[in-house]
Amino acid sequence: MITDPIADMLTRIRNGIKARQQRVEMPSSKLKVEVARILKEEGYISNYKASEEGKKKVLRVLLRYSTDGESVIRSLERVSKPGRRVYVTSREIPRVMGGLGVNILTTPRGVMTGKGARKAGVGGEVLCSVA
Repeated sequence: MITDPIADMLTRIRNGIKARQQRVEMPSSKLKVEVARILKEEGYISNYKASEEGKKKVLRVLLRYSTDGESVIRSLERVSKPGRRVYVTSREIPRVMGGLGVNILTTPRGVMTGKGARKAGVGGEVLCSVA
């Protein structure tokens, strides 16, 4: 049993990048699909697809590489963990690599980037940071 599904998702993506895979598969959930949506909007992954295979829901993430074969994702870290939740207000949202990276937050208005949450004036739980 997985106790932290988001950390599992991020680890699968990191492992897929290290193994130079084109895609990774994982169990799907609404939160994972929203995280994948943001990663696609920000240009860190090529695409994603949530589908059902029998009774199981599967999320496929297509990884993105540059023309020289380097991964677009340099770092992918879980910030808020089950043992230590990290909540921030809209003014406390940290910048990743001086604005070059992205934070993904769960807010009362849904899952969004740190930049979007700052603009909307809402805070929330910092799920992960991507650079």
